[in-house]
Amino acid sequence: MADKISCREAFTKTLLDLAENNQDIIAVTSDARGSCSLGAFADALPDQFVEVGIAEQNEIGIAAGLASVGKRPYVCAPACFLSARSLEQIKVDVAYSRQNVKIFGVSGGVSYGALGASHHSLHDIAVFRSIPDISVILPCDASQTKAMLLALEQTDAPAYIRAGRGGVPAVYDGDAPFTLGKANLLREGTDLTIIACGETVYHAQQAAALLEQDGVSVRVLDMHTLKPLDEEAVIAAAKETGRILTVEEHNVNGGLGASVAQIAAANHPIRVVCLAFPDETLVSGTSEELFAHYGLNQAGIYKAAKHLLTLQ
Repeated sequence: MADKISCREAFTKTLLDLAENNQDIIAVTSDARGSCSLGAFADALPDQFVEVGIAEQNEIGIAAGLASVGKRPYVCAPACFLSARSLEQIKVDVAYSRQNVKIFGVSGGVSYGALGASHHSLHDIAVFRSIPDISVILPCDASQTKAMLLALEQTDAPAYIRAGRGGVPAVYDGDAPFTLGKANLLREGTDLTIIACGETVYHAQQAAALLEQDGVSVRVLDMHTLKPLDEEAVIAAAKETGRILTVEEHNVNGGLGASVAQIAAANHPIRVVCLAFPDETLVSGTSEELFAHYGLNQAGIYKAAKHLLTLQ
């Protein structure tokens, strides 16, 4: 396996490449240049780098102001703070005002696992999907993160991007395809569909490979865009495979699973099982430990899929 590369590193490297050719691109952060891997950007383009200190609400307001005069700001900060402390500012100053602010939440999900619930970000998909006029995206690896950023730079609309902290295995060989609101079909299958997003995509792929060894034909969808969500892909999966298992690094309420179940129920009712973190305060541990403990790794997805296949 090739060396793991973090999505945050891919994001800021690509952002620097873009900003070197566009003076309107501004990186805004709240004492998080280390957390967001922004050191090289700050050193190379100090006039396009805004450090506001530990003031997450302010950084959103500043970014919205920059966007209102034609700049292209990218807010980079921990997802747990952006989706809680800055929620009102994102709702009003960015989404409601339709300002072209791209918000990059790093160390999302349980990336800060050992620091406990205060640093977990397991509500952000639900929160931002409920706010009009802002896209919600969870890239799964470095290649897709780069492709996503290149695509988003061609838009003038708000977006929230959530990525983890550590290095992640490559899901895509070479350049990853990315179209906003269009799921990527990673594996075709007829017995079951696994729909995953973010860092769970790799684990879903690995579990599908194990299931194939058992003679189970598994479709795997990378649902990188949670809003707008690819309803056509969900409906096709419901009609063509009859069962759907969703996998996400999020609370069981209001995320990918809830969205997929809603679409299936309205268009082609089938059994949908949501594999996510339970609605409780989680134990503390590393990201890998929490994925294993709560069944979001390869073994857990495999077990959940096998159980789903036994249900009528």
